[in-house]
Amino acid sequence: MNLNYMALAVPVFLFFIGLEYVISKKRGRQVFNFTSSLTNMNVGVAERLIDMFTAASFYFFYEYLHQHYAIFDIKPGILMWIALVLATDLVWYWYHRFGHEINLFWGFHVVHHTSEEFNYTAGTRITVFQAFIRTAFWAILPVIGFPPAMITTMLIVHGLYPFFTHTQMIGKLGFLEYILVTPSHHRVHHASNEVYLDKNFGDMFIIWDKLFGTFAEEKETPKYGLTKQLESHSFLWQHFHYLVELGYAVKSTRGFFNKLKIIFGSPADFDPDFRVLAEKRFLSKHKVRARSQKFRLYAVIQFALMVTTLFFLLLFEHYITSYIQIMIALTIFVTLINCGAILEQRRWVFYLEFTRAALIVVITYHYFPHPTTFLFLAAVTTGCLAYFSSLQKQYLNMIYGR
Repeated sequence: MNLNYMALAVPVFLFFIGLEYVISKKRGRQVFNFTSSLTNMNVGVAERLIDMFTAASFYFFYEYLHQHYAIFDIKPGILMWIALVLATDLVWYWYHRFGHEINLFWGFHVVHHTSEEFNYTAGTRITVFQAFIRTAFWAILPVIGFPPAMITTMLIVHGLYPFFTHTQMIGKLGFLEYILVTPSHHRVHHASNEVYLDKNFGDMFIIWDKLFGTFAEEKETPKYGLTKQLESHSFLWQHFHYLVELGYAVKSTRGFFNKLKIIFGSPADFDPDFRVLAEKRFLSKHKVRARSQKFRLYAVIQFALMVTTLFFLLLFEHYITSYIQIMIALTIFVTLINCGAILEQRRWVFYLEFTRAALIVVITYHYFPHPTTFLFLAAVTTGCLAYFSSLQKQYLNMIYGR
């Protein structure tokens, strides 16, 4: 069978998240927060889903650059693999550093730092934009002459390693602290303490930070998250809030070059008042005052079903038509938005439920295109539309309580 074994990354990551949770409980460490952890993993699901549609295009992009612009004809060998490891990490260092020091790139990278907790769930919190931005940086590798097959293999390894640096359960690792990016080094990177800001950008090797003067040792206890916490679990808002703020700043600034200074300026100099302006415009303050915790259980059930669907979609992607892949992907994205809205106790989640139901109806009819199926689905849809208000009220009562 032609299975996509990269799908196994999903249960592997979940296993280590569960293992870390058990160890933290045994040690009496409170490093997990239900809402934040679920939000983190929702972001990770989106990244895995996008990667399914984009990974092949990245390979062909590298292949095109290698065939037409390669400076050297590099052949696989031990020395060349070592060179590729170092080159990949060096490019990542500068990509990562620009992601913290330039407003536009910070708008794409900030999603990874929004979490106020630091554990393996934060390691899954990779923005859907990151794959495109880092691919542009890594485009230098095929131009140098590294074959695309080597590059894509290395990027898989490079993508797995940093997941394991997102933990508080591992202390300092002796002499490895001088060479590798360890959990201690990465805790510093995720901290919002002033002394730790814009430090430790390396992904696998800490040597670049020591070479370029951005290294900081973990001494005082890190405080995780942003310097001004986002205080929102909305999937969409976490992805777009800084870009919206940046848009307001550019719009309010006169002169073309002054606008460019905003776009390519430093987040450290960015006016925080634009956050307030953006939140007033796009974030509703009206929430349901839930009288039970059933909405949390419902969010967990949705997440479990969504991850299971994602796993089998990735595993059998070669046997599923592109049309159905897109429909399932849309269903998962609606579920991601739905989970965030439920965690924030929003009333409009019912509209998302209705949208998701419509997508499931389309998928069902695709596999069972029988007149009886059509009549049944049409009858159910008509009934739901006829009793829309009543169903909405019952739904809200079910997940939030009366």
